[in-house]
Amino acid sequence: MTVRHAAGLAGAAALLVAGLTTPAQAVTYGTPTISLSAAYLSGAVGGVGDPVVTVTVGQSGADASALTVAVSASSRTSVAATSDVTVTGTGAVRTLAVAARGRGYADLTVKVTGLGGKSATRTLSYAASAAVQNPADARYLTGSSDASAAVDLGGGYAVVADDESNVLRLYDRSRSGAPVRTWDFSSRIGATKEIDIEGAARVGDTIYWTGSLGNNKDGEYRADRNTVFTTKVTGTGANAQLSYGRSYRRLRDDLVAWDTANGNRYGFAAGTATGQAPKQIDGFNVEGLEFAPGSTSTAYIGFRAPLAPAVPGGRALVVPVTNMDQVLATGAKAAFGTPIELDLGGLSVRDIRRNAAGQYLVLAGSWAADDNTDPYALYSWDGVAGHAPVKVADLPTGDAGGWESVVEVPDLGVPGARVQLITDNGSADLYGDGVEAKDLTHPEWKKSRSAWFTIG
Repeated sequence: MTVRHAAGLAGAAALLVAGLTTPAQAVTYGTPTISLSAAYLSGAVGGVGDPVVTVTVGQSGADASALTVAVSASSRTSVAATSDVTVTGTGAVRTLAVAARGRGYADLTVKVTGLGGKSATRTLSYAASAAVQNPADARYLTGSSDASAAVDLGGGYAVVADDESNVLRLYDRSRSGAPVRTWDFSSRIGATKEIDIEGAARVGDTIYWTGSLGNNKDGEYRADRNTVFTTKVTGTGANAQLSYGRSYRRLRDDLVAWDTANGNRYGFAAGTATGQAPKQIDGFNVEGLEFAPGSTSTAYIGFRAPLAPAVPGGRALVVPVTNMDQVLATGAKAAFGTPIELDLGGLSVRDIRRNAAGQYLVLAGSWAADDNTDPYALYSWDGVAGHAPVKVADLPTGDAGGWESVVEVPDLGVPGARVQLITDNGSADLYGDGVEAKDLTHPEWKKSRSAWFTIG
């Protein structure tokens, strides 16, 4: 072995030993990241299945499963304390749920703690409404507070209208939360203001929607409220889609002309006069729409006002439009059949819905525009003029909102049949701050309530 070769081996050995004894470079962890699927969340005291928020976290140099997520602070523990928040999941995506302790607002600090002692936070603005009767049967439809009509689309989903906007929203009927899809056909209809959608009825793959046809609350005529339009349904359930059909914007005029020609029996001309508020006992306000038994052409128009006669204890008014299909298909002037007067115990029509077997449910409530302490009731009916409706349930009052919509009619001959109703919460002070729900600034805090009732 040469001297040079021996020296080379010794140098290599020295380098090897040095490499084995030099400490490894320490791992550097980045600042954790955290994002919320929504910055605002609503719940209810005693709520079942309240909406949740998705929390997405990460940290460079660390596996997401090593990160912890929790609410570290609450601005108002009487509404929701840190112990009232549950975070589930172990990866990059977690689910955060809040069990409301009391009514009101609270800012919740959501904190992710990563490796290396580093952390990050986001604020979740939470609002809790009061407890309601039978909370296990209640769900909350967020995104709007003024639900006014609903149609079942199969697969556990329903499309819900709003009387403060022209947006139609698709909801999962079994869950609380935001709509899975929305549609707004205002531009196709030519509406620049709210249509005040109040009634809906489905025939085959066509849904008919009607505005209230009345003046606004100040007694002023608004042309967009004098609108009936159709949408076509394709698909079912979560995959359902709506497309615009046609519209007709003279049904109110046709009704007034018909009543005038028949001796002003119901006072439609006076009820629609300038200065006349719609929700008066002698006002003019449509809230129900459904088709007559076995018919795809005759539609029943159910009135919230007037009563017939327009005195306390009067009967609820239903006017048949005998050519509703042609009214929408060709723009034909509406023709009317013999009016139907229903004894609903002095209440008027807030919704009317029929099932495939020809069984009807009439949701009855006051004609007045007041709070939710007035009585509400459900009546069964066979849809035949001259046949009396039968009360099947008095509905609970006192909770926020007024009962407004029947989603679908079950088989009323089956014991234990259950029906789902939806409230209009627009005028309700949900969170105890004096702000009406329709005026809340965040759509996540706006909500209507659905509830199931056993009637069979």
